[in-house]
Amino acid sequence: MDSSTPAHTGAGSRTAVLTGVAGWVPPGTVTNADLQARLDTSDEWIRSRTGIAQRHTVPPGTATRELAVEAGRLALKSAGRDDVDAVVLATATPDRLCPATAPEVATALGLGPVAAHDVAAVCAGFLYALSTAVGAIAAGFADHVLVIGAETFSSIVDPDDRTTAVIFGDAAGAVVLRAGERDEPGAVGPVRLGSDGAFSDLIEIPAGGARQRKAGSAPGPDEYYLRMQGRKVYRHAKERMAQASLDVLRRSGWQVGDVDRLATHQANARISEAVADELGISRERVLSNIERVGNTSAASLPLLLADAASAGELRPHHRVLLAAFGGGLAWGAATLTWPEITPFAVHTYDA
Repeated sequence: MDSSTPAHTGAGSRTAVLTGVAGWVPPGTVTNADLQARLDTSDEWIRSRTGIAQRHTVPPGTATRELAVEAGRLALKSAGRDDVDAVVLATATPDRLCPATAPEVATALGLGPVAAHDVAAVCAGFLYALSTAVGAIAAGFADHVLVIGAETFSSIVDPDDRTTAVIFGDAAGAVVLRAGERDEPGAVGPVRLGSDGAFSDLIEIPAGGARQRKAGSAPGPDEYYLRMQGRKVYRHAKERMAQASLDVLRRSGWQVGDVDRLATHQANARISEAVADELGISRERVLSNIERVGNTSAASLPLLLADAASAGELRPHHRVLLAAFGGGLAWGAATLTWPEITPFAVHTYDA
């Protein structure tokens, strides 16, 4: 069953406008050679199936809050602000099950007693969080919102599982939105979100939640790690992202040929290419940074935007199509025209 629902398409002219973007990648580097030394895999196998050459991990004692704070600080700097009305954090790896991580992030950033909450939609989390922020601004509940995607996936990936250990990395990305008009560069266009809980077992962590705790039996150690059925995920990801993308293009009044840049969640290079092919978008218009950061889940899209803008691959007035897919199953797509902003993309291993 497709539960796709249009998000925030009111008739008013007030909407959310992108005014800052940033990404932050931690210093720990895990190369394909590192994985090859301890797993039954090879650099050629990993690159051919995922497009990934390396991924990054946080140092001991660092978790999602610290990643989110780094990206949030840089996004505020990009926007030229030191305050917002709300913070929305997309993450599948909160520091604790309770409470949410976002309030601690807001406090660490010195934002005061603003509204702050987490959003859990795994790799689609950033688009879900973005939609929440767009709705708050359109409804007049907030004038400025900081939206962050941050993940410490090294905490939930089995280091001995070659199907997931080769894919995921730690990182954070963030954007700042402000109230503006629908015809402004940077205005977030239509958003399409969807989910299908019938396939929730395709991407899951079996243990740690209420269902397992009330089951009456102790879980095995491997049940606290992420499990993913890659082949089935590939098929759903391609189909769902393409469908959502076509819908937001239609509601934006865009043709496929109008899209200057396709920014998909960096799950797998082959998935991004398959979505582009399905839509009829040429490969040279597809943004990618998966080779050096891997799949960073909810951090993926804002980090990709920050990297592409910093590298000059994403320029003012480019028409951008965003798409993501993750556990739940959950997916989404959105459009925007890239504004003139100063991006910050900090990869600490480059410093």
